Amino acid sequence: MTAPVFVVEHFEAGSGGRYVLDGPEGRHAVSVKRLNPGEDVVLTDGAGRWAECVVVATEGKDRLIVQMDSYSEEPAEEPRITVVQALPKGDRGEVAVETMTETGVDAIVPWAASRCITQWKGDRGLKALAKWRATAREAGKQSRRVRFPEVADAATTKQVAALLASADFAVVLHEDTEVGTEPFVTAALPASGEIVLVVGPEGGISPEEIELFTGAGAKTCHLGRTVLRTSTAGTVATALLMARTGRWS
Repeated sequence: MTAPVFVVEHFEAGSGGRYVLDGPEGRHAVSVKRLNPGEDVVLTDGAGRWAECVVVATEGKDRLIVQMDSYSEEPAEEPRITVVQALPKGDRGEVAVETMTETGVDAIVPWAASRCITQWKGDRGLKALAKWRATAREAGKQSRRVRFPEVADAATTKQVAALLASADFAVVLHEDTEVGTEPFVTAALPASGEIVLVVGPEGGISPEEIELFTGAGAKTCHLGRTVLRTSTAGTVATALLMARTGRWS
């Protein structure tokens, strides 16, 4: 079992390399995980910087004192994988974010597709976005990542098209094999740069959106013979990319 991960904002240790983890993360370490002296932990800022530490002591219910001699930085993975995720109903958005994070996606872009039943507006939209970001953070910790995925602001269809146009490889996952899609599992992939995947809503991507995205340079691909839910497709596609690009090797 690898060491548990906790999020910090800085890595400035005190005299002798002692670092105090407090606040909500410290409380989780002391009162929930019940860590003891001698156990290993990893501290990270979620942006690639991390430090392997050893627990020295605990104070009260929310202060963990660790020995931290230095920290390292994990380089960004290549190729970078971004999933544009259409807004699902209910809590399926958080499920998609959680499993894509565990799989290794680098960025997630919420997308208000024309056929989305769920719409992010006003305070409701801000709360939903905050939930997605909190889910990515917690899933990043759970899966022992030190570079958590970025969750962008919700994008319009035109903004998604611009993102696709700038990608090194752009693909729209589309279940209709009669519109000229190719198997995603055999699509030619770049060894580096940016890969952008678009996952549509339960009602499918509209013909107008397909036309706009392919006009921006995206391919249309299908994952297999079965139709996956919108909360599942991005995770499956990311897993295929991880295996095919060697990021899981």
